[in-house]
Amino acid sequence: MPFEKGEFLFIDYVAKVKETGEVFDTTIEEIAKKERLHKEGELHEPKLIVAGEGWLLKTLDEGLLSMELNKSATVEIPPDKAFGNRDPEKVRLVPLRRLTGKGITPQLGARIEFNGKLATVRTIGAGRVQLDFNPPLAGKTLVYEVTVQKTLGTKKEKIGALIHRRIPVVDSEKFKLKATKTIVEISVPEEAFYVEGVQLAKRGIATDIQRFFPETNTIKFVEAFKRRETPTAEVPTPKPAQN
Repeated sequence: MPFEKGEFLFIDYVAKVKETGEVFDTTIEEIAKKERLHKEGELHEPKLIVAGEGWLLKTLDEGLLSMELNKSATVEIPPDKAFGNRDPEKVRLVPLRRLTGKGITPQLGARIEFNGKLATVRTIGAGRVQLDFNPPLAGKTLVYEVTVQKTLGTKKEKIGALIHRRIPVVDSEKFKLKATKTIVEISVPEEAFYVEGVQLAKRGIATDIQRFFPETNTIKFVEAFKRRETPTAEVPTPKPAQN
């Protein structure tokens, strides 16, 4: 049965460049490691998508609506509906000294920031560096192999998934939820207190909840520090005095 806009879905995908077969993104850890896409501390797992919310490229987002649960499907996206066609005007030669003067040591294929814009280093030679300010996938036809692994039904399931989307490094089951029609209370585990950017993540979670559950008017985050019990040192029994 096709999905509808607004449904909460967990999807797995492998994304390739059609022209070369290069895998540039995936949710599957085994493939990420094989293709050398995996980075230390990065999670590769089924991705939460709310159909029709624009969390994916438009063609792929629309394609989800005609897919079926647990059945693999292929979506091909031409450049004009992906990252656009390459613009030769966005390729520039820059003196090497201008980069080194900014503390930048260019390497072939590296992505660097120059004058506030991201660019790919294409060539280095004769004291000059060719910088390509086009998106890396501009001019490419993309192929996504997608499987919808799961749909979420209950309010608690959906909120739990929204929390994990914002704070993926902490097991979502460690966040305890209480939800009524108008109030959501989230008990935050202590290990999440120290996650970088957690305050912004909490704001994002609150925004997401109010977007998808507009009847909710109060969102509470409960953070409790528990005292860790330390073992009591045994007091040695005094020995009787020797006569």
